Amino acid sequence: MLILQLAIILVASKIAGSISVRLGQPAVLGKLLIGIVLGPSVLGLVNNTDTLQALSQIGVILLMFIAGLETDIDEFKRTGKAATYVGFGGIIAPLALGYASGIVLGLSTFEALFLGLLLSATSVSISVQALKEMNKLKSREGTTILGAAVIDDVVVIIALAFLMSFAGGDVNLSMVILKKVVFFAGAILVGWKVVPWFLNKFSKLKVTETVISSALIVCFVFAYFAEYTGVAAIIGAYIAGVAISVTGFKPEIFEKVETISYSIFVPVFFTSIGVMAQFNGIAQNLWLIVGLSILAILTKLVGAAVGAKLSGFGWRSSLGIGSAMISRGEVALILAAIGLDSMLLTEDMFAVIVVVILVTTIVTPPMMKMIFKTNEPSKA
Repeated sequence: MLILQLAIILVASKIAGSISVRLGQPAVLGKLLIGIVLGPSVLGLVNNTDTLQALSQIGVILLMFIAGLETDIDEFKRTGKAATYVGFGGIIAPLALGYASGIVLGLSTFEALFLGLLLSATSVSISVQALKEMNKLKSREGTTILGAAVIDDVVVIIALAFLMSFAGGDVNLSMVILKKVVFFAGAILVGWKVVPWFLNKFSKLKVTETVISSALIVCFVFAYFAEYTGVAAIIGAYIAGVAISVTGFKPEIFEKVETISYSIFVPVFFTSIGVMAQFNGIAQNLWLIVGLSILAILTKLVGAAVGAKLSGFGWRSSLGIGSAMISRGEVALILAAIGLDSMLLTEDMFAVIVVVILVTTIVTPPMMKMIFKTNEPSKA
């Protein structure tokens, strides 16, 4: 059954992506929407199985690995200030207004704070694909978005650890922070010193495709240790890509990883987001979903855009950066699951949040396309 579902996903996602481009939208939008059509909510041709989710996880890891390979280190250094402003701007606004909304909805203080943190999360995996299609991934805006996403992930996870420690969760706050410090320090050191040496040694083995295999080993190891230390796996994959981007192996690795990724794993990832959508019981919470969706979109858009503007971007670029930060994606889904397990979210609110996350993910590509109207050539 899995093999047939993969065939259906690949055919449908490629056709839907092509139709989306013909209609003037990023291909990723078509792939997200076709997932809803194929999934249990509409046709029921594809089910959200553990195997499909595992393939999807590989897809998002490879997508962010490619983004790291395409990152210009010098540009990344230059946009550090802007990324910080955007990252914190994109956290403060959703956190404050999300908390206020939770209080209005009658949630407890901790539940309202958790809702604010949930709305503060960012996943730029969808935005990365839209940026690639618009030739803006290597631009100053693209680099700022990626840097801000790293900052967002770290700050939100640490803030969540604070909240859970005060809310009575079994969380050792100092250990949470220590793990993250160890991961980033270790990742930078290993990426700088060990990765080039490993690629050089492993590529000399007398078997086929050692270069691409060594790159994937680095990618998956970084992703695993990122997740193990409480940082999103996609951040680890991104850092692995950045580490390899400064080596002489980059051109070969980029070409082959892109081929592997976009032939199967990345289409599965995009489609699986739509497949996960569950619209049962949506009618009784429709206005809550609409209200939280508008709140989630506007707070990220405005908060991140103001941060970008304060760091020196023009208004169009600032709004473009803000729109790229809207998608909550798999990062918010992970946080929502934690909230459900910790009883900071009720089952009804969890279902609402999942739909809101899906809405933010779907609106991100067309908003980016609308704001970044001109397809400028990517910087070499």
